[in-house]
Amino acid sequence: MTLLAHDRYCAEIAHQVAGLRAVVTSGADLAATVPTCPDWSLEQLVQHVGVALRWTEHMVRTRAQEPVPGERVPGIGGPEARGDAAALDAWLAETGELVVGTLREAGPDTKVWGWAGALDAGFWARRMTHEITVHRVDATLAAGLPYEVAPEVAADAIDEWLEIVTYIQRTRPHPAAEELRGPGRRSLHLHATDTAPELDAEWLVELTEDGVSWRRGHERATVALRGPLTSVLLGFYRRLPLDSPELEVLGERELLEFWLERATF
Repeated sequence: MTLLAHDRYCAEIAHQVAGLRAVVTSGADLAATVPTCPDWSLEQLVQHVGVALRWTEHMVRTRAQEPVPGERVPGIGGPEARGDAAALDAWLAETGELVVGTLREAGPDTKVWGWAGALDAGFWARRMTHEITVHRVDATLAAGLPYEVAPEVAADAIDEWLEIVTYIQRTRPHPAAEELRGPGRRSLHLHATDTAPELDAEWLVELTEDGVSWRRGHERATVALRGPLTSVLLGFYRRLPLDSPELEVLGERELLEFWLERATF
């Protein structure tokens, strides 16, 4: 498993921002509830993504060595008018240009505060790539639009989430993460059925007394989640029900459900 190149993450952020802008300007109801984030409207979801990107841009541009309060970030609040698709689109477009430009200028090795053990701009390029990749799923579902993502980005999103889960369990007290520990060997196998062999889009996740560990590979497990890579990604991120026709669950479904209920932070 290797990370994508920094320039690839920057390009993907730009691509995903364009995709999110397409939802905003599609005529979708900005007041509609987002099915996968029911506490938010579509407009609030888009604002959440924009806030994350603006905050990241400020952190990287100022080379911050600790978290910066949101109120100190210029333009983070978004357009004053609510329900205005044109204003929201313009703010999101500006936000995307700012964060991509700043990340490209910084390069991956510039030292910046981070929260998952990686203290550089490269962490933020990767984190924002997958933040917007997954939240664009939420937006497209709310708008009733199709969704697609590049295979290498989808695979890296699964890698990153597994890294976050193991990091939190190792370094931060969290009740849900602690519940993933347990006696014996319990394991999950994620298997993408539509990718080229060189992508190696299979994962084995083990839950033991020592915590969660994972690796790429094809191995027998307690439960397996199979399907096209995008569907596996969405199921693993709780954006697609396990009963969806695109997915197949083999083995102890209860273990997969147990994981999905607790591997959320």
